[in-house]
Amino acid sequence: MIARIAPAKLTGTVPAIASKSVAHRAVMAAALANGTTHIICNTVCDDIEATIGCLVALGARFETVADGFIVHPIPKSQEHGILRALAGSVLDCRESGSTLRFMLPVACALGADATFTGSARLAERPLAPLDAELIAAGCELSGIGAFPLATRGRMRPGRFELPGDVSSQYISGLMLACPLLGQPCEIRVTGRIESKPYIAITLQTLAAFGVRVEVEHEIVSDVEATRYFLDGSPYRTPGEFAVEGDWSNAAFWLCAGAMGTHHITVTGLSLASSQGDRAIMAALSRFGARIRRGTGTATAQPDHLVGFTLSAGDVPDLVPVLSAVASVAQGRTIIRDCKRLRLKESDRLATTTQELAALGAHIHIAGNDLVIEGIDELQGGIVDAHNDHRIAMMAAIAATRCAGTVEIHGAEAVRKSYPLFFEHYRLLGGQVELIEG
Repeated sequence: MIARIAPAKLTGTVPAIASKSVAHRAVMAAALANGTTHIICNTVCDDIEATIGCLVALGARFETVADGFIVHPIPKSQEHGILRALAGSVLDCRESGSTLRFMLPVACALGADATFTGSARLAERPLAPLDAELIAAGCELSGIGAFPLATRGRMRPGRFELPGDVSSQYISGLMLACPLLGQPCEIRVTGRIESKPYIAITLQTLAAFGVRVEVEHEIVSDVEATRYFLDGSPYRTPGEFAVEGDWSNAAFWLCAGAMGTHHITVTGLSLASSQGDRAIMAALSRFGARIRRGTGTATAQPDHLVGFTLSAGDVPDLVPVLSAVASVAQGRTIIRDCKRLRLKESDRLATTTQELAALGAHIHIAGNDLVIEGIDELQGGIVDAHNDHRIAMMAAIAATRCAGTVEIHGAEAVRKSYPLFFEHYRLLGGQVELIEG
């Protein structure tokens, strides 16, 4: 699909969609709990549908209701009283890295003997050292680095060790799996943890479903470590769980407000959220935009934007759209610690640079950093989304500061996380024509 966007400023109010990060964890916890759970979730996307499909393949049942889902968990064995996943299940993760990295340890904890499949770049995205920890715990994995990926055997409880500079999804995946083992487990993470706010979301969800986790910090021989202790408590349904609004996707509209001529407000957001991308408000304030906080709302409106230096270590998903803001901010912006962007749906360090440059931005890569020299206005042009939802949405926001038309090829990538994106774009006054084919 091609999205053809004519120059137009955005303004108005738009509702936040449900947080993809929270929804992944909530539907999994509900499917692993001891009873039915009502998940309140106002929107779904391809990634969440992938996780739900995997849980259904393992024996869970989902009923769609007006405000979300009624989740009936994976049945328990009558003999042993433990969850009994369907042996031989095929789990299609589609293009969702979260689905694969969460469901793989969960399937191993269930002893599901499952086969994982997926599409696009997912097979190329790394699983090490998570795979080594699962093998050390007694599981057999075959086909690592490609699809199909098969698991066999049930993982043993015990101690798991991971470095902090790999994906936080590995840590969350093990946390989601450990309550299924029925005995205490420890996850020890060495060094600084990248994308740590995502682990906070996991801990928050586990607590809502009755799983107790203690966290300790230690320094041994000058090496920092974080230890997560799970006492063996199982998942217990809270009866109802509401998925909060998504800050990652709200960030696109707030950036459009900062770059434009009028304010944009996003409703349905928790200002006390554990989501790391809530940092978008602080980042835009540093650029010089005016930020207002209300009850469940965030508003951004333009002012004199000036570049600065920031780290993407905890907020990698914000880099594409913040780069668009930096492209029209006065002076130089440096976005550091972008290494992990190379392992996303596309190499986002490369694709952010390539596609913003195609629109006229002055941007280049320096090691693992992005360096952007702001200009008054971008030109417009043709952009390839690279099958990456955040690159497609970045280009659409950048189009609001382009002198000419922007064409986004592969714009259907937004369905991965935000199927309503172009509908909301029009709601705010955007001029977009969608051409199928």
